[in-house]
Amino acid sequence: MKIVDVNPFFYPYKGGIEHRMHKLAKELASRGHDVTILTGQLPDTELEEESPDGYHIKRLPSKLYNVYNPPYISSKGVLEALNELDADIVNCNYRWAPSYNKAMRAYKGKKIYTCHNTWGEGCGWQKIPSSMNDRLFVRTLKTYDHVIIVTEFHRKSIVEHGIPDDKISVVNVCMDRYPDIENCPEGDFILSLGRLVKVKGLEYLIEAMKDVDCKLVMCGTGPEEENLKNLIRKNNLEDRIEMKGYVSEEEKFRLQSTCLFNVMPSIHDSCPTVAIEAMTYGRPIIHSDADGLPYTVQSGGIEVKCRDSAGLAKAMNQLLDDTELRRFLAVKAREVSETYNVHKVTDDLLSVFNKVLEE
Repeated sequence: MKIVDVNPFFYPYKGGIEHRMHKLAKELASRGHDVTILTGQLPDTELEEESPDGYHIKRLPSKLYNVYNPPYISSKGVLEALNELDADIVNCNYRWAPSYNKAMRAYKGKKIYTCHNTWGEGCGWQKIPSSMNDRLFVRTLKTYDHVIIVTEFHRKSIVEHGIPDDKISVVNVCMDRYPDIENCPEGDFILSLGRLVKVKGLEYLIEAMKDVDCKLVMCGTGPEEENLKNLIRKNNLEDRIEMKGYVSEEEKFRLQSTCLFNVMPSIHDSCPTVAIEAMTYGRPIIHSDADGLPYTVQSGGIEVKCRDSAGLAKAMNQLLDDTELRRFLAVKAREVSETYNVHKVTDDLLSVFNKVLEE
């Protein structure tokens, strides 16, 4: 099968969508499928590249505007590239880039939209352009042959926007690496890992740390970094919260394998790869009830109300004080993570592709 996976961003930009694309492209290529990633050209990247994992990367000349994380992007020649590649099936992963939406609307081949994010996602002023974009995107959405959702949470909103239920399938986020958790002893810190953006709700975590006697390590970069640093200083928590910024893959591995547990207080979060990755290490997650997070973590952690600093503090202290509960949830977290194995997820994806092609 000849497959084109479309997203304005790809490596070296490394977000949840990009990691999923890489893992699935690698697995599909290993099964003999011809896979091309069609994406925007980021600084210091080539227009054409052959991945050592067996798939192709085609990048389009692009302009980036750093108004958010990820930045706004516009690419040239999207439709022309799609027609030239002449795939059996095209899968698009993004809806906040008009140049891609316009091309996907006009493309006449078999096409699927994979919905990774909550409808109307955003906080404060960002919610307004996000909601406007989603209203405009409905016209594009209705041109797709099928819609993939990464968690059951999204089904209702997709149906409400005019897609029949039988044209929607769940294909989970995937994991391709499972560490040996027997060799992952607990350390003495709590971990928060991800982009520093408003929708992650990190200000509520900082507020909660006033009542938690344990070190918190926060990793990641983004537009909220200075605001979060100021909030830490305001609450005199410099000795309790360490902001590490960007961390290498090696450092991330060390932190994930030795933390006590993870905290994800998101305001919006569809199906975060970082949550599943944390569970592969047998680490519980204290998470908010936002969007798809409960569907993702399932029995691998403790759920609290969104924007509830007191609830976060209570849950963190509960796990710090109850070693048996922490270890029980650690086992459950690993069990949940194994349902996201890339081999199973790829089987599910190919079933959807074949269904669309048969139709």
